[in-house]
Parts: sequence; C-alpha cells; structure tokens
Amino acid sequence: MIPVKAKKTDDPKTIEAYILTNGVHTDLVVPVKTKYIDWSQKLPFENTKGKDSDQDYIAFGWGDKGFYLDTPTWADLKFSTAFKAAFWLSESAMHCTYYKKMTVADDCKKIMLTEKQYQDLIKFIDDKFDKDSAGKYILIKTDAVYGNNDAFYDAKGSYNFAYTCNTWANDGLKVAGQKAAFWTPTDFGIFRHYKN
Repeated sequence: MIPVKAKKTDDPKTIEAYILTNGVHTDLVVPVKTKYIDWSQKLPFENTKGKDSDQDYIAFGWGDKGFYLDTPTWADLKFSTAFKAAFWLSESAMHCTYYKKMTVADDCKKIMLTEKQYQDLIKFIDDKFDKDSAGKYILIKTDAVYGNNDAFYDAKGSYNFAYTCNTWANDGLKVAGQKAAFWTPTDFGIFRHYKN
C-alpha cells in the first residue's frame, strides 16, 4: 500500500516498456532490440516452440521453478510445490516470452524509460539469470511452456513467501526509477500504483 514515487529526471524518456500481469505473475516487458542490447542474442528465438523471429517485445518473469513447470493452472497446484516455494526449498527460473505487440489495458501498463533507466533495468534483469562458464543463459529444456513464444531459463535466488515473482518485478521498477510499491508479494500491489 505504501507507494514509492518515480525518480525525477530531466532526461528524455525514449524507451517504451510495459508491466504485464496474468492475474498472478507480473512481467517486465522491454523491446527485443535497442542499441543497448539485443535480447534475441541471449535468448534465441530458436529456443521457443514457434521459433518466430518477427517479435518486437520480450517479457521477463522471475519465479519459482516448480510453480512455473509443474503448475500450469491453479488446479494443478500441489501442496509440496507450494510448501517448497514458500520456504526457500526450491530453485528459481526466468520465464521469457516474446510478443509482437503490447496492448495497454488493466493487465498491461505502459512506462517510458530514459536511456540510463533502461540500462539500469537491463543490468537488473541480466543479474538474475544463472550463466554457464561461457557467460551464457542456461535454457531449461521442458515441454511445460505456456505457448509458442516462451522459454524458461535457470535463475538465481529462491522464491519464498517474502520474495515472490511480484516482489522481483516491483524491485525492477524501483531500479528503473519508476512508480512502485515499497514492498509487495502480489501483482495488485504493483498495479494499484498504475491506475489511470
């Protein structure tokens, strides 16, 4: 409920980004390619089922690997998965989804970033990925994807009741100097600060 105000800046806000929720998880959505990074070089389109390179945005959602891979719907949630997630007993994953376009609605809010803010957000996202000895992101080979344009990668940290997928996304907004909650475990805690 406690808001964190956006940081004041006189720099031009030229980079279009979004926050997106599926009603449970909040994703941070950024352009696939800018002069600062080409995410498709780190997260190849070939790693998705559709292998469709005609995509303009990529969404990042950090969370519990068990929730992501073993719980496609709430009806599939097992007590053991929830228990492990709540009490730091399982690994985490980064869910990466490509989109052709974004549509602003109650579940999708547009934010504009300065170049510096976006560079800070890039570092925040990149730092959460586990990397192999060559510095590459580690693909989780699974059929438990949500559609044709997403893939999972190993990530750092442990999901728990005090640090959820939404807490991570909220921290990303703060790093990028955007409006955020002081702390939140839910998507509502983020999106309440972006009501029109």
